[in-house]
Amino acid sequence: MDLANKYVLAIDQGTTSSRAILFNNSGDVITLAQQPFQQYFPKPGWIEHDPNEIWYTQSSVIKEVMAKADVQDKHIACIGIANQRETTVVWDRETGFPVYNAIVWQDRRTADLCEELKKNGYVDMIRKKTGLVIDAYFSATKIRWILDHVKGVRERADRGELCFGTIDSWLVWKLTRGGKHITDITNASRTMLFNIHTQEWDKELLDLFGVPESMLPEVVGNSEIYCETSSPLFKSGIPVSGMAGDQQAALFGQLCTDEGMIKTTYGTGCFMVQNTGDKPVVSQNNLLTTVAWRIGGKIVYALEGSVFVGGAAIQWLRDGLGLINNAAVTEQMAKSVADNGGVYFVPALTGLGAPYWDQYARGTIIGITRGTTSEHIARAALEGIAYQVNDVFAAMENDLHCKPKEIRVDGGAISNNFLMQFQADISRCPVIRPKVLETTALGAAYLAGLAVGFWKDIDTLKKQWIQEKAFEPELEESRAEQLLAGWHKAVKRSLNWSDN
Repeated sequence: MDLANKYVLAIDQGTTSSRAILFNNSGDVITLAQQPFQQYFPKPGWIEHDPNEIWYTQSSVIKEVMAKADVQDKHIACIGIANQRETTVVWDRETGFPVYNAIVWQDRRTADLCEELKKNGYVDMIRKKTGLVIDAYFSATKIRWILDHVKGVRERADRGELCFGTIDSWLVWKLTRGGKHITDITNASRTMLFNIHTQEWDKELLDLFGVPESMLPEVVGNSEIYCETSSPLFKSGIPVSGMAGDQQAALFGQLCTDEGMIKTTYGTGCFMVQNTGDKPVVSQNNLLTTVAWRIGGKIVYALEGSVFVGGAAIQWLRDGLGLINNAAVTEQMAKSVADNGGVYFVPALTGLGAPYWDQYARGTIIGITRGTTSEHIARAALEGIAYQVNDVFAAMENDLHCKPKEIRVDGGAISNNFLMQFQADISRCPVIRPKVLETTALGAAYLAGLAVGFWKDIDTLKKQWIQEKAFEPELEESRAEQLLAGWHKAVKRSLNWSDN
């Protein structure tokens, strides 16, 4: 391929915004465009998106990024997609119209159904087939809810008139004007309907959740030419050749391609993922066994711990409490006080994920006194993010009986030096921030580019990864243990709080 004036277009469709980024052959960001979209909260614990608004914002930023860089179709070698996972869309096969809003991964409306499944003895079967715990987080119960609660939808699904997809499927459908109904294996592995061992949709699980097989997309690998665009966005067809759920894309973008390597993404939630090689590791500490990627028919597995509320806690301080004007000020606020003043913030605003998996936990700020200031609360919020990540880190260490030599980090919150240093201090492990921060989009670009020969191989990519800063543990270990004891005491106060 002639690489002169050629770029890879990465679509990074996230929970709160749609983004498009152009990368050159050196893995550098040429230009970026981002647009937020509406979050809908129809009831407490319910979170929805408008799928058409997701497509509108995504197509808008694609146009914007191409215009900013003065790039035409002929300059784009291929397109890679990374997306918010588990978020569920059901749409009409003929018209392409969604039958209901997208139910977001954070949504808790199916918590009671999950509890019923647990009581009825399905925990081990689901864990064995999917690598997942039973939780409202995953797509299966969201599909079930739409089929059961939206008038006429189940009948239409039974007649084969409807499609289900996670956001990757929805974007490809729109990019091809309904020509392709596919999902990649990483997104499939997060539905609670996919057997990660046979690498197929599982009939027993489909029957359990009452999901017609006709709704499901074809499952594809992560780096192969799936189709060409036929959207009015582009004048000519461009290969779509890479797809992965955002966390797997970030793992690949961080070049954690060797067994044992680990990364954490600090976004709306926080997600720690560790490459476990070609064999799935069954967690004894409530972590998820998931697919990292499948390239050229070779599958790689991972252990994952999902923290539901990471950066969203800081958004809540801004939008919910009005305590801050922007996220960046929390770093200075945290540094302006000597410590947390005994205040702990457990940000269980949508329940707690790994390793607790408590759908009924709720947010808790504890230890408040007359001396507590807004600075203490801001610091406690940042510390709460790091504590949650450390809980996952400790679970991984116990599962694999070894400590990783470093944690590679990415996501919007890693620009906060206080948070990164506190993470290193509390986890007793170096935290490594890369030069290129857009690792989720970069992972999607790498996967797409490898499929079309834009990059030769993974070894070529490894040479592009550059460290920007390393945060080494500085806090005394005894003090770190004392802080962790306070955190775990606070977590106990938040567990099993909500009755609804």
